[in-house]
Amino acid sequence: MDTILCDEIIEEIFHRLPRRSSGAVSLVSKRWLRLLRSSKTSLSLKFNSTLPLPLSSFLSHYPYLSSLSLTSVVHGGNPSGYGTDTLGHGNDTLGYGSDTFEYSDSLLLSVASSCGNLKRLRFSAGPFSLSSLLSLSSSCPHLSSLSLSLSRPLSLQFLLHFLSLKHLSLHFTGVGEINSGENFENLNCTFQFESLSLSGIRPGDYALNLLWRNCKNLKKLKLHSCESLGDNASFSSFLSSTSLQEIELRTCRTIIDFVLSKLAENCTSLNSLLIYDGGSREGLLQFITNCRCYLRKLDLRLPLDLDDTHLFAIAQNFTGLSTLRLQSSSLITHEGLETLSSALRNEIEELSLMNCDAMERHTGLLAALGQNLSRKLKVLDICYNDKLVDKEFVSMVVSCVNLRELKLRGCSKLSNEALGLVSRICKDLEGVDIMECCKIDEEGIENFVMNSPRLRRIEVEDCKITDGLKVFAANNLIEVGC
Repeated sequence: MDTILCDEIIEEIFHRLPRRSSGAVSLVSKRWLRLLRSSKTSLSLKFNSTLPLPLSSFLSHYPYLSSLSLTSVVHGGNPSGYGTDTLGHGNDTLGYGSDTFEYSDSLLLSVASSCGNLKRLRFSAGPFSLSSLLSLSSSCPHLSSLSLSLSRPLSLQFLLHFLSLKHLSLHFTGVGEINSGENFENLNCTFQFESLSLSGIRPGDYALNLLWRNCKNLKKLKLHSCESLGDNASFSSFLSSTSLQEIELRTCRTIIDFVLSKLAENCTSLNSLLIYDGGSREGLLQFITNCRCYLRKLDLRLPLDLDDTHLFAIAQNFTGLSTLRLQSSSLITHEGLETLSSALRNEIEELSLMNCDAMERHTGLLAALGQNLSRKLKVLDICYNDKLVDKEFVSMVVSCVNLRELKLRGCSKLSNEALGLVSRICKDLEGVDIMECCKIDEEGIENFVMNSPRLRRIEVEDCKITDGLKVFAANNLIEVGC
């Protein structure tokens, strides 16, 4: 068959193969390895300090790459001393020597010279010189997504040369000098970024003002582990002049109150808010009470900063929520959850209550939630509630006949009986996650899959997948596995 099919047909077949099959394909013959590489448009590499071949020579085997991820591995993090692409090809290994600017620049220049069709680049190594960044901008004019790690002192004027960028992610490292701000007062530019992700902002990083003053079209903002915003006045002006729709705040306790207060004052277009691991009870309550936006998605992981007071305020002010995710909320009770579910009964389509102590403390909570939310609920995530038993779980599911996605990972007390009832009640289920459910065995999983007519994906340990289930899943186009 290797000689019957032309290159184009084989490449098209490779495009349609599951990702985990690529490793075996690469071992069939040199021709198949060459065609597999040339058919790839996405590649992810890990590298450290070994140098078997130059990066440019390696990348020359992948002429049609549009997406590339390069991750630097700290010594000891990769025992083999090599990196592999994410598709698991044993032949695709890469190591590289390192020496600060020279090391990072050599890698970046190799990418620039070898990957002119790139649209997405993620590069964790740094620092980079201005010349290497300018070379990348000129050699990859179609680059629309860029993720870089930058060292202090900061300078961001190189971004003016990336004219096609829509998605930018920057991670700031090092102590360096306090940057007093760049001379961009007279710059007449408007970045076309739609999403911006910033990590590690510290006091004195005034170079960020270039972004706050010139990102007029931003729709999504992510801040992670940030102690500052650069200049607060510039950030406030940014919020008042954009139509920001989504914001994510992760581990940003020192700036959270200021950001939430300015969002409440200036941002009426916000429809999605995520806050993880760092907030204040009063600041969050003030935002919920004073916000003038029509929030549709709320995702909170605030173990010690979220209580029933917030849930009552959400029930009163955010009645248009379609997605609600609450993780590890140890202070909320059944009263807050029942009040909230009653207020959202006509809108909520996705509910997540991961690691929710209230389930354990109050029998009957899930039954009440099921009755309140049965009308439109499509996605239910109750992962890592390890005390949840069949009776409590079933009391909710019997009301949720329209479920499309069900996530039960880590619910270690649920059994085959509960899963069997799900297949009889929820006929529209398309995806299920039952990883780490130790009381659900091979027989229960096989019966569930065979009796779920619309199922397309189930996440479960490989050791629980029988040969019969593998055949049934393959014939019915169902993804089964981790």
